[in-house]
Amino acid sequence: MRVERPLSTLRAALALCRRHFMSAAVFSALINLLYIVPTLYMLQVYDRVVPTQGVQTLVFLTMVLLFALATLSLLDRVRTRLLVRAGVQLDATLAPLILDATLGRPDLPGARQALREFDVMRGTLTGAGILALFDAPWVPIYILVCFLVHPWIGVIAIVGCAILPLIAWANERATRSRLDRAQMIASTSYANQDALLASSDSIRALGMRRAMVARQLRQREAMLVAQTEASFAAGSYLTATKFTRLALQSLALGLGALLAVDNLISGGAIFAASFLIARALAPIEQLIGTWKTIVQAQQSYQSLNTLLEGKIAQPEPTRLPPPQGAILLEGVTVLNEARDGAILSAVSLRIEPGEVVAIVGPSGAGKSTLARTIAGALAPDRGTIRLDGADTRDWDPEQLARHIGYLPQDSALFAGSVAENIARFAGEIGEDRATIDAGVIAAAGKVGADPLIRGLPNGYDHQLKLGGRGVSAGQAQRIALARAIYGDPRILILDEPNAHLDTDGDAALVAALGVLKAEGHTILIVSHKLGILPVVDKMLVLREGRAEIYGPRDEVLPKIAPPNLRRVTPPTAKASG
Repeated sequence: MRVERPLSTLRAALALCRRHFMSAAVFSALINLLYIVPTLYMLQVYDRVVPTQGVQTLVFLTMVLLFALATLSLLDRVRTRLLVRAGVQLDATLAPLILDATLGRPDLPGARQALREFDVMRGTLTGAGILALFDAPWVPIYILVCFLVHPWIGVIAIVGCAILPLIAWANERATRSRLDRAQMIASTSYANQDALLASSDSIRALGMRRAMVARQLRQREAMLVAQTEASFAAGSYLTATKFTRLALQSLALGLGALLAVDNLISGGAIFAASFLIARALAPIEQLIGTWKTIVQAQQSYQSLNTLLEGKIAQPEPTRLPPPQGAILLEGVTVLNEARDGAILSAVSLRIEPGEVVAIVGPSGAGKSTLARTIAGALAPDRGTIRLDGADTRDWDPEQLARHIGYLPQDSALFAGSVAENIARFAGEIGEDRATIDAGVIAAAGKVGADPLIRGLPNGYDHQLKLGGRGVSAGQAQRIALARAIYGDPRILILDEPNAHLDTDGDAALVAALGVLKAEGHTILIVSHKLGILPVVDKMLVLREGRAEIYGPRDEVLPKIAPPNLRRVTPPTAKASG
């Protein structure tokens, strides 16, 4: 029994546009047939009108010609509109999937340049590249017409159609490696430029602007060298193509004249021969001219296919009930970027619902990586993370994220209002505005950020710029903390929540943690400050990616802290309330 393989995401999206492409191909066929009309008009004018001085015949022939040309232009316009609509359809189908894939797995090859790759592919599928491919099958038809005029004219057409593909093949061999290298360098250059723009403030403050400009220019120079080499190579073959076409057109004209002298063809066929040769060779010349973009589109297709592979084949998981806060790590391992070492190595631990656990250890011990992994921001390479006994991979990531509050080390605020950032931009997916506003104010009030936000220009509607610029680091951290508890998630993972806070902010954080603990939230805190210790139940000590010590705070603290810091005073009722 034959089992049908499911279509890949890209192929499925292209299948949705099949009607547009098929219609455009049919219109291309009609257009190419109508291109023969000027040749027929030329033959009739020279062979019938001129010898007989038939003005009336000329008028009717001209009317037929104008009607054919008007029809050709209309068909060309409709074909263009069909391809534009196909491009819109592709964008509507694939752009959400590509953005979702890049945000879900930014570590995958080509993820950072995925939308640019898609735009290259879409431009080729809806532009000159696809038109050249639609016109190419009509080359044999024009060759046949050339043979009908005279066999020797057909021979010239065949010679031209044999030489030009050889030039195209040589062009592809000469430019493919150069184009691959140029595209790789360009992707790296664009990614570095985006990173520079994101850190422009620090670059100016550190006096690195000229150095970074010089570095970026050096990268662009390497990109331009590779692109120039590819363009020079392609240009040489394009020049050879033009020479071949023009030479063959002129030779066809000369051959036609020679045949007319011998009375083997009519006078009108002299000019028709040259026109037919030009039409027979035009699609091949178009293909060579657009070959660079066609190759880039093919590479983009392969890159996007790798990124999106398997997305449509995944069934929607069973919706599990909201977790109550129990966390279990079983041999969690995260490898480094080079895949030759581990950032986290076989970390196993159990956290009961409602417990507050502090994750401590020296710099580079893997604390932030562990926080990101439990939060779902990073997938473990080995091992399992369970919430209430269920593997986190059995959850829909978007649904699970609603039950986890995560505060990253760098706050990670985005362009938009403060309220939108706290609400995790829930308004963009159609959630009720009144419900969102109530949740935003409740979250800000719970972490003591409400007075701070009301003091901003326009309060909750204060607009942040790219990268969350528009507030101080401490303010950004408190806004991000409010975002973490928006929607009242049962699990909170806070990475250095007090790194940029002043004394008042520290006090507000400890008070908020006390309230959240009293409400039964499970809280994991990565911190170097001792102010949070009064609310901590357990401590995990990481060293070189391994869980060195894990247990109750009062048992772990004496093993890692100096004698004068071993005593921790529990939070007062006022602090916890």
